[in-house]
Amino acid sequence: MATRTKTAKDRPSYRCTECGWQTAKWLGRCPECQAWGTVEEYGTPAVRTTAPGRVTTSAVPIGQVDGRQATARSTGVPELDRVLGGGLVPGAVVLLAGEPGVGKSTLLLDAAAKSASAEHPTLYVTGEESASQVRLRADRINALHDHLYLAAETDLAAVLGHLDAVKPGLLILDSVQTVASPEIDGAPGGMAQVREVAGALIRASKERGMSTLLVGHVTKDGAIAGPRLLEHLVDVVLHFEGDRHARLRLVRGVKNRYGATDEVGCFELHDEGITGLTDPSGLFLTRRDEPVPGTCLTVTLEGRRPLVAEVQSLTVDSQLPSPRRTTSGLETSRVSMMLAVLEQRGRISALGKRDIYSATVGGVKLSEPAADLAIALALASAATDTPLPKNLVAIGEVGLAGEVRRVTGVQRRLSEAHRLGFTHALVPTDPGKVPPGMKVLEVADMGDALRVLPRSRRREAPRDEEDRR
Repeated sequence: MATRTKTAKDRPSYRCTECGWQTAKWLGRCPECQAWGTVEEYGTPAVRTTAPGRVTTSAVPIGQVDGRQATARSTGVPELDRVLGGGLVPGAVVLLAGEPGVGKSTLLLDAAAKSASAEHPTLYVTGEESASQVRLRADRINALHDHLYLAAETDLAAVLGHLDAVKPGLLILDSVQTVASPEIDGAPGGMAQVREVAGALIRASKERGMSTLLVGHVTKDGAIAGPRLLEHLVDVVLHFEGDRHARLRLVRGVKNRYGATDEVGCFELHDEGITGLTDPSGLFLTRRDEPVPGTCLTVTLEGRRPLVAEVQSLTVDSQLPSPRRTTSGLETSRVSMMLAVLEQRGRISALGKRDIYSATVGGVKLSEPAADLAIALALASAATDTPLPKNLVAIGEVGLAGEVRRVTGVQRRLSEAHRLGFTHALVPTDPGKVPPGMKVLEVADMGDALRVLPRSRRREAPRDEEDRR
């Protein structure tokens, strides 16, 4: 009896649920996107056609669509409204991700209490804590309201049932990785479960006109955990950043369908909760009566917000063959580049054989090139033991040839420095309109910038034996 040969049509096929890569055999890891456990079996799709169905709403000219239904409503937290583009739009779904302990739950519980009202009650669903634990936090940060409802659930059907009972205007789910649907195989937090939970809540938000805030976990690399499809489905993606040893917290917009993505909200985390900072520059400065060698001020842009920050450097004689290079809040590569520029272009050789420590004040991280000039001047001031003039800020990118290049937003940076009382500034050439009463020195290269150091007090080490002769 002849056996039937299995054709290619009958053979099982496998496909990666993340990137769509296909193969004829199962693999534990997708060779295309390097994701683990995403290759699943799927059958040969049948050729089908979809017949036209009944439309729910007729298409109308875009000019006749009522845009007032998408008017943003304030969360009660001005700094969060700034990042969201004015507030929460009805039907919008926001994903807030951050490292453990950064303050996500504290911020959202505070926003839940401040945005709750009789017309728009708030439902806070926690899947990571019990209701009593959340109540203790609410007492500590004074986040109690009669129209703030709290539920501890990990079942998707139960969450949807709470929506029917409370009919909230705002839903906060902490977190999306802890809720699961019994109809989907897999543990809570798995890719299939996260897609199902997010999809169900997004559909409920659009149908009810309810704003939704989802808390998301992050991986050890800082990326949002779960399928990347989650970021595509939601309307807004926010990252909550901050060092656990510092008070400053930043909420940065990554994706926003209703506003700009270059806004940053600044918060201060303390024992009584979390508060917004309308003027956070005070956290990044050290107020002193007399200038100290090795310090220089600059103005960085976090999104569209200018912040005055302080760069500090310290150089000491090294007892090691390879001197230390330690940084905090600064990129090590940028500091190394400034050291090379100062030695080669600025003729300062006292840096080569000394231990060098560079840091920022208040936990702020300076990664943009506009801080190059301040880093270089702080290093030169520390090496020569010469303080920079008082009330001076330095703004500019430094190239390897020693030139000082222009950066974006110079006028906004100068305006912020002038508002805080700084009277002098070192900037690249052609800075544009200068605030009245502020003295601006335009520098073309590091040679011009180093002239602000008083030569009478400079202690420059000779470069080599030829210089001594």
